[in-house]
Amino acid sequence: MSRVIIADASCLIALDRIGELRVLKALYSEIVTTIEVQKEFGKEFPEWISIEAAKNTLKRKELEQILDAGEATCIALAIENPHSLLIIDEKKGRKVASNNRLEIIGTLGVLLLAKKKSIIPSVKDKINFLAQHKFRFNQAVVTKLLTEGGEL
Repeated sequence: MSRVIIADASCLIALDRIGELRVLKALYSEIVTTIEVQKEFGKEFPEWISIEAAKNTLKRKELEQILDAGEATCIALAIENPHSLLIIDEKKGRKVASNNRLEIIGTLGVLLLAKKKSIIPSVKDKINFLAQHKFRFNQAVVTKLLTEGGEL
C-alpha cells in the first residue's frame, strides 16, 4: 500500500498562484484532499488530486470547533490513514496535527524537498514569488530552509 499524501488548501493555493502546482505531482504523484479544501481552492483540481471524506464525522466536528473546515477535515482524514503525510501550513492546524502524532510538512518544506530532488532550481526564488502573492511565512523558518538548501 502506498503512502497517502493529504493536502490542506494553503499549499495548493500558494503553489497554484505561482504556477508551481506541478511540484506536488512531481514529488508525490497523487494527492488526496477533501471537498472542503476544494471549495477553498475555488476551482477544479487536476486529475492527480482526488477528494475523499473523513469517515469519522465525530472527530471532524470536534476539530471544526477549533479549526476551519478544510484543516479539520484534512486532519481527520490523516488520522484515519496511518503513516500518511499531511501538508499543512497554519500554525494552529500544525499544532493540532502534531498533537495527534501526524507527520506534517508545510509549503516551504515541500519546496525544499523539491530542490533537493532537483525538481526546482531554487527555493529562494519560489519563496520570493510566494511573498509577491501575499503568502505569509515565518522569517526564521525561511532562513533555516534557505540555509539547509544551501542558498544562504
